[in-house]
This record gives sequence, structure tokens and C-alpha cells, in this order.
Amino acid sequence: MSQMEEFGEELADFVRRIAELKSARSVPASDLSTVLDAAIFELDHVADQLWPTYERLAHNGQWDSATSDRDEQRLLRALFQRMPLPVALIDRETVVRRMNFAATNFTGVRAGYATGRPLTGFLLHADRVAFRSQTAAVARGEGDRSLNIHLQRSPGTPVRATLTALRPGTEPRMAVLVVLQPAGRPQEQPSTPGPAPDLGEATRHAARADLADAMTTALLGVAAGDRTAVLEQAAAVLHERFADWVIADEGAARLRRTTVLGPPDAPVDDVLGQDPAACPLVVEAARGGAASLQVRPEDPDAFGRDASGAHVLVRAEVTSLLCVPLTARTHGPVDGVLTLFRSGPRLAFSMAEARVVDVMSRHIALAMRRGAAAR
Repeated sequence: MSQMEEFGEELADFVRRIAELKSARSVPASDLSTVLDAAIFELDHVADQLWPTYERLAHNGQWDSATSDRDEQRLLRALFQRMPLPVALIDRETVVRRMNFAATNFTGVRAGYATGRPLTGFLLHADRVAFRSQTAAVARGEGDRSLNIHLQRSPGTPVRATLTALRPGTEPRMAVLVVLQPAGRPQEQPSTPGPAPDLGEATRHAARADLADAMTTALLGVAAGDRTAVLEQAAAVLHERFADWVIADEGAARLRRTTVLGPPDAPVDDVLGQDPAACPLVVEAARGGAASLQVRPEDPDAFGRDASGAHVLVRAEVTSLLCVPLTARTHGPVDGVLTLFRSGPRLAFSMAEARVVDVMSRHIALAMRRGAAAR
């Protein structure tokens, strides 16, 4: 039997074993660790046996280098995508190169969005340094690693990340294969992990319309001439029902923090005592009049530090934010800045929600101007 035939049989056996692993969805949750070990063993087999054999055959001229190479790459990509466990291929800087279907469902992040972005951007800030360090160690060839991490979409649920080194093709540098699975008790593991159910655009549109109506009612009820009361009423409407944190700053050239509303037991006083001039996002909105929508903000310094010296975005576990200037017209003078945070498992701000906040910000500015004119 030629080396080519032996390789073909090895590959066919591997494909059959992968098909058996796909049925792992039906096994009890308590047995998932055994299935994970089997999946990692198969991935090691690809990295240590099948891939070197393929490279050797290609180098020796026993492979049709044009058509066969493309066919094998398509096959390996298909096997990667159809793996029943959440798997991602990253580089030593944790940048995602590829993510399979199970991983997109598990993390709630589309593969097209994740590719080219650091995987650490989808983790809690507290886990990012450890994950980067372990990834770099694996990429240096120091052996496989495993650690618990927390995704921003579900910070209360620990996730077990298993890292193993892999050299794709003839590339000079090692990549790292990441296998994810819930690390909680078996009864807490979802049988079919996936994104939260979509209640429909009609429901979301109705909720945004109700929010706009509540804001209009609150602003009309504020006595003319009280700019601070306008900001307080606006913040009360947005707090909890729309955002976990609402931070209002009055002014433009000289910013003054007037209102901070946050979750129960949150360090509201520390954020209230922060100098808004030390918040790059607030200063940029006040000077340029441009709104900012960020999902999983990368820069922990984007909103500066609170009165205790801690990064506000890290301490508040911010997963998405909206920072909008309060101006009555486009490119007009700014009367203040409104910043909204969402944290934990709450869905990130959408473009449609950002548009509603932009409209409401103009109404808030008009109410503040009405107060100034009455004086």
C-alpha cells in the first residue's frame, strides 16, 4: 500500500470519528468532559500526524499540488466548522483567525465580526491578562494549558478554555486552538447553548416608542429654568428600563457632572466624584458634537478613572456604551453630554436604539434651552 493510500485511509477514519463526536450532543451533561478529551485527542492527531504526513507527501511530489491541495484545505475547513464543540483558532496575540459554528453559538459573536479581533475583547477585563499570558506560553511551545474565563455576555457563568498549539500548513509561527465549554455544574449547563430568543422587530420598535413617549412626558413636566432638573428627569427615564448606568454632564467648555444613576450597590458616588474633563469620550462628544457607540470597548481608559482611581469601564463591567452630546441641532452648541452603560448579560446597544437616543438628546437639549430662555 502506497503512502498516499495509507494517508487516505487515516483521513477517512478521522472523518468517521468526527461524525461520531457530533452525536455527543445527546450524551448526559456529566459525560461531556470525556467527549472533550476525545475531541482534543482527535485535534492533536490532526496536528501531530495527519498534517505532517500531508506536508511530507506534498514535498515529495506524491500529491497533485493544485487540485488536491485545494480539496484537502476545503475538507479540513469543513471538519473544523462541523466540530460539535466550540473551537476557535487564534494567534499568539489572541487575534481570532477562524471560529466554528458551535463557537459562534456559544459566544453569541458572529464569526465574521470576531475574525481579526482579539478574543480577549469578548472576555471580562479581569480575565484578559491571564488569557493572553497562557496563549503566548502555548504558542511558544510550552505545552497545552487550561483555565477558567468569563464571557462578557454571561459574566456569571465560568467557561473552561483549553489551549493547544497548532502549526497551520507551512506557516513559520504557531497558532493556538481554543476549545470552550461551560465550567459550571452539569445541571447548570444548557443542553443547546445559543443566543437569546429574538422577540421580533415589532416588539423592539414598540419598546423604543414607549421610551420616547416617557421621555417627552418627563421633559414637559419639568419647570422652565431648571437645567439640572431636566438632566435628572431624563436620567430617571433611561435608568434600568434602557441602561444600567446613566451619567449626565452639563456644559461643554467646562463640564460639570450632575447626575449618576447605577445598579444597586454600585460605586455611584465614586463615578459622581469623577472629573468629566478626565473622560476622553465625554470630552470628545462635548468638543466635536459626535456621538459614540461602542460594543465591548477595548480601551479601559476611554471613560477615565473614578474617584477611587479604578477604570470606570472595568469597575462597571461595561459591555456596551452610548455617549451622545446634548445639542438642539446638528453642529450646534453643546449643552451637555449623556453617557449610557450596559453591563452583564444585557444585550448591547443596537443602531436603532442609538438613533432613538440621538433624537431624545435633541429633545433634552431643547428642554434645557427652554429653561435658559425663561431666565
